[in-house]
Amino acid sequence: MEDLKTSEAWRVFRIQSELIDGIETLNELGPAVSIFGSACLTEDSPYYQAAKQVAQSLSQAKFSIITGGGPGIMHAANAGAFKQGSHSVGLNIELPMEQKPNPNQDISLSFRYFFVRKLMFVKSSMGYVVFPGGFGTLDEFFEALTLIQSRKIRHFPVILYGSEYWKGLIDWLRAEVLRMDCIKEDDLNIFHLVDKPEDVLPIIQKHFADLGAHPENDQRFPV
Repeated sequence: MEDLKTSEAWRVFRIQSELIDGIETLNELGPAVSIFGSACLTEDSPYYQAAKQVAQSLSQAKFSIITGGGPGIMHAANAGAFKQGSHSVGLNIELPMEQKPNPNQDISLSFRYFFVRKLMFVKSSMGYVVFPGGFGTLDEFFEALTLIQSRKIRHFPVILYGSEYWKGLIDWLRAEVLRMDCIKEDDLNIFHLVDKPEDVLPIIQKHFADLGAHPENDQRFPV
């Protein structure tokens, strides 16, 4: 008889455990913004410095910051938010290259399964800020667009930082995807494009005000 711990049924229990731990830990987090971007960008990158500044301003305005918990842009955002007035959260993922959690987290969770981790991002966030990054960053960006477009979640701000980096992708969406009617013109209005750290906070604050809320109130933003 197959041992339970090696069975598919045991995997369900592990998934359930991650879901419960994530939901219970983040349940009282309050208004939060997730920041995404490459793990490979270092402190000498202007995007690293911008991410740190964006996170600091959001944290000081009473918005918690959530990242993937690793190096690069994630490290920058957690560093910017840490001890600045709101929580600095890391949703770490177990990877073959042994990603180590950065030290700038006052709430830290570790996940084995990407899809559980992604659920925690979208369930706990009232906005995404997306810095230059690779496949993982693009995955989070397009998943948010898909969920908003299909009305599976309420519309929240999705902010792309750095027009120089994102211009080619946006041009392609207009020149090919929109031209072939695979998306609608309004779908391109789901996200914002900014080039200055100070441009992020007003977008988040306006959205929050439109909800009739205030950052210092303990309110949830459920899926």
